[in-house]
Amino acid sequence: MNELREKIKAYKKKINEVKREIHKGLIGQDEVIDSVLICIACRGHVLLESVPGLAKTLLVKLLTETVEGAKFQRIQFTPDLLPSDITGTTVYEEKKGFYTVKGPIFANFVLGDEINRTPPKVQSAMLQAMEERIVTIGKKTYPLPKPFIVLATQNPLEQKGVYPLALAQVDRFLFKIFVDYPKEDDEIRILNQNVQVMKIEEFGIRKILTPEEIIDMQECVKSIRISEEVKEYIVDIIHATRYPEEYDIEYSKYLQWGASPRATIGLSLAAKATAMINGRTFVIPNDVRAVAHNVLRHRLVLNYEGKARAISSDDIIDSIIENVPVH
Repeated sequence: MNELREKIKAYKKKINEVKREIHKGLIGQDEVIDSVLICIACRGHVLLESVPGLAKTLLVKLLTETVEGAKFQRIQFTPDLLPSDITGTTVYEEKKGFYTVKGPIFANFVLGDEINRTPPKVQSAMLQAMEERIVTIGKKTYPLPKPFIVLATQNPLEQKGVYPLALAQVDRFLFKIFVDYPKEDDEIRILNQNVQVMKIEEFGIRKILTPEEIIDMQECVKSIRISEEVKEYIVDIIHATRYPEEYDIEYSKYLQWGASPRATIGLSLAAKATAMINGRTFVIPNDVRAVAHNVLRHRLVLNYEGKARAISSDDIIDSIIENVPVH
């Protein structure tokens, strides 16, 4: 236990250093940065949603810069993209014969820019990689590098030339994070810094973590203790998304489908990672509440009436957190 406590203390310090380095180039967005780091700590993928221009891509680039020897790839999703453009393909040359050319998915951090701009056939190419962390090219299967994290972005405003993500793919993202507009004070600082004209190298980002340390940190998260009472609390929250009438949940009549068991596992892992980032070896109910929106908002399916009335899944999650008691 002492060894675990020391590890958690060390990783909490490193994560705080990573945040400081990211803030050299990114003003504000503290909650978004914290959420992305929590997701990485529990080996999850992240879906970032916002209007254009809120520094989603910059965040991912700065984060990658803090990891020594990490390979970063950016995939710009477009309507004419092919699955092989992501995973790779088998090529034939007269002197070399058949050989495999690996695609950009073979990286530690993969930024999928505007993932909803590409057809479902291409989106599905990501499914095997995100869930199993392997890729099949031709007749051969290749493991992806460790760690492997997908950070995808999407613009919710576009209606033309976009393809809504299939529920099966959305469920592969541990977190869906909304990136909001910066506060006024932060925007003044953004204006003064004028980061648009600066290169990533000019921010002087220090290397804080190694890929091996990220893998060890992910293993460390698994060792965080979670009591039976907190486990029951997590299960009750998930149960409330499926049978909201049992908990007197507001807007329950607009909820068509609740969260899957993958959400139960994700909520538990994310709560453990939150405990670790806060320097604790055990999970408390506040850890669960802190990550509930990010884990659940993309897993709740509203019915037609709920969509027509512009009810958000966050409204329902608020009511669940308020009405589900801790044992």
